[in-house]
Amino acid sequence: QAQLVESGGGLVQPGGSLKLSCAASGSIASIGRMGWYRQAPGKQRELVAISYSGGSTNYADSVKGRFTISRDNAKNWVYLQMNSLKPEDTAVYYCNANIRVGERWNEYWGQGTQVTVSS
Repeated sequence: QAQLVESGGGLVQPGGSLKLSCAASGSIASIGRMGWYRQAPGKQRELVAISYSGGSTNYADSVKGRFTISRDNAKNWVYLQMNSLKPEDTAVYYCNANIRVGERWNEYWGQGTQVTVSS
């Protein structure tokens, strides 16, 4: 099995920055895509940013130019640098990854970390 654990959420003022981190651990053979999703109250979970194992990335239009996803493949970490935060970025942020354990690929989710943007 594998686990994802997020950290770095909190309360920040509009225009501020936060950096989220997610560590993958367990019996990991390899990791494919890693990404971040978020879910605001009363809304569906949505993709924020994704990083593919080949190096390409993709972002939701709402965060392009403000958020940056990066990963440390040696340490099995993925990060989300969030700048110019807006109140509408308030949500629970979830780490997501496709991980091979043994011969099987499975999708894993972290427990979520709260990000609140408010003055």
